[in-house]
Amino acid sequence: MSNRFLATRRRLRLIPSLLLAMSAASGETPSWTGWRGPARDGKVTEFVSPEVWPENLERVWKVEVGEGYATPLVVGDRIFQHARQGGEEVLWCLDRTNGKSLWRRTTAVKFEPAGGGERHGAGPKSTPTFADGRVFTLSITGVLAAWSAEDGKLLWRRDFQERFDVAHPHWGTATSPVVEGGRLYVHTGSCEKGALFCIDPKTGKDLWVRDEDAHCYSSPIIEAFDGVRQLVEFNHSGLCGIDLESGRLLWKHPFPHRGNNQNTPTPARHGDMLVVGGENRGMFGVRPKRAAGQWSVEAVWKHREVSIDMNSPVVNEGLIYGFSHFKMGRIFCLDPNTGAILWEGEPRAGDNGQFLSLPGHVLALTDRGLLQVLRANREKCDIVRTYQVAEDGTWTAPALVGDALLIKDRTHLALWRLPGRVEAGAK
Repeated sequence: MSNRFLATRRRLRLIPSLLLAMSAASGETPSWTGWRGPARDGKVTEFVSPEVWPENLERVWKVEVGEGYATPLVVGDRIFQHARQGGEEVLWCLDRTNGKSLWRRTTAVKFEPAGGGERHGAGPKSTPTFADGRVFTLSITGVLAAWSAEDGKLLWRRDFQERFDVAHPHWGTATSPVVEGGRLYVHTGSCEKGALFCIDPKTGKDLWVRDEDAHCYSSPIIEAFDGVRQLVEFNHSGLCGIDLESGRLLWKHPFPHRGNNQNTPTPARHGDMLVVGGENRGMFGVRPKRAAGQWSVEAVWKHREVSIDMNSPVVNEGLIYGFSHFKMGRIFCLDPNTGAILWEGEPRAGDNGQFLSLPGHVLALTDRGLLQVLRANREKCDIVRTYQVAEDGTWTAPALVGDALLIKDRTHLALWRLPGRVEAGAK
């Protein structure tokens, strides 16, 4: 066998992974590459809302993938789903058009939920991240792994027990890593001790480590303030801005996790402000600022009229939509500039809600498996349609790519679509 033939075969093997990377980067085919989408903000800008929302959605396919709260990723014609079956965590690669398995990789993971977390199961709670032909998963026990998106080959694995005796918080790891600029960022550890890691995604080696704050359940975002792009994370002690290159703390707004009251939501960005909150402690809006090279944080407003627990709010037409766990659960809308509550939906809506922001509409998915289509409206809770999309409920944030809506319930993944419409990129 000639050297030229072997070189050609190696190049051909690279083509599928290169196509995956190009499809995510080119913008030609919509993709869902991580927690709350490519920008980690729950916004779906390319979706075209129908003039009249249909009475029912069409379920294209449904497959059993296992338990867990990880949102599926969509890259080109492939879907990547992290879940748990039996004593193993499973990374699935599925055909987007029919849900059939292209490959499946398993890892034995021991974890016993306890202390109130039993009802949430032992499945992974972190959403994977796709970048440069790789899928990065984070197990319920805090083990970070890199996989080839082409064939599922394990490229490297990091078990942070090398640094911590316990490498996950009490109810298991529930933070989603992020990749930008050839660097992977993830905060791991327990509720007592943790660290923010900046890692080379090609090798799994540390570039820098910041071990100032214990871990919590929130996922970071990357935003620019005053022209400085930075990692914004809601950790055990509060809201922080971290320099991407060095791990240096730029600013901090204290909001410590106390007792069972967790810091779980991902912050929402509106203009030059950040809006977030924590279980039983209300919400707040802050403005990071820099003057004469020094950073500070302006506390704009804070109140306890609503409080977000395990959901992350979205911004739509300059307003914040979220789900308060007060009054047995209800959707709310607030003005991010003042914190004023503009309206609240009906009480007893459920234990949790997840949101997507569309042009002119907001999708609210409750843990009862109800998908509500809300017209963006500052005057009232304007529910256009309600669809039952998960029979046994769901705590997983949905993904919307083109016209394909992906819903992960407790053990199944389903693709839904508006009747008569074909999603972008479908065969």
